[in-house]
Amino acid sequence: MELIQNTPDLSAYLAADEVVDHHHPRVRETAARLAEGAVDSYAYARAAYEFVRDTIPHSQDSGDPRVTWRASDVLEKRTGICYAKAHALAALLRAEDIPTGFAYQRLTDDGGGHVVHGLVAVRFHGSWHRQDPRGNKPGVDARFSLDGERLAFVADPQSNELDYPVLYSEPHPAVRGALEAASDRPHLWKTLPTAL
Repeated sequence: MELIQNTPDLSAYLAADEVVDHHHPRVRETAARLAEGAVDSYAYARAAYEFVRDTIPHSQDSGDPRVTWRASDVLEKRTGICYAKAHALAALLRAEDIPTGFAYQRLTDDGGGHVVHGLVAVRFHGSWHRQDPRGNKPGVDARFSLDGERLAFVADPQSNELDYPVLYSEPHPAVRGALEAASDRPHLWKTLPTAL
């Protein structure tokens, strides 16, 4: 899928902010630990992806009611939904100077409506490659790949699902707003964005 950058300046996809706080000691420590065994930026990106995918449970899968949204909090509390896990992965990648943006899908939810799903895209070899650190479970087998997408979910146009083509340098305001306003995950589930 061809992604359209929302800003032509790649430095925006390396920036730190309140959400992607890659200057935070927790993020820096985690990045340094992951970088120790990596021979190059590709190996580091794969290690960071697998760390977030496999060691930070998706809060819906684990039943954790806490809502996290800041990357350092996701890493500290070891919980988050797809958006939060994308924020943590983006921080770890940007900490090692790997341009990373936010991508979104509109997917069918359990009630027959739609919900926005969050993931990231990394820039390697002059192209953006979407990666989904949501976390695997029965029926979901996402993998880090630069040779064709291995996402958690494939959008089905027959179900009015879609891949949003815009790549954001910061989390979408609707996503950030829902996360910040939620008192717990059950509350968040009622206020998740249904479209962007």
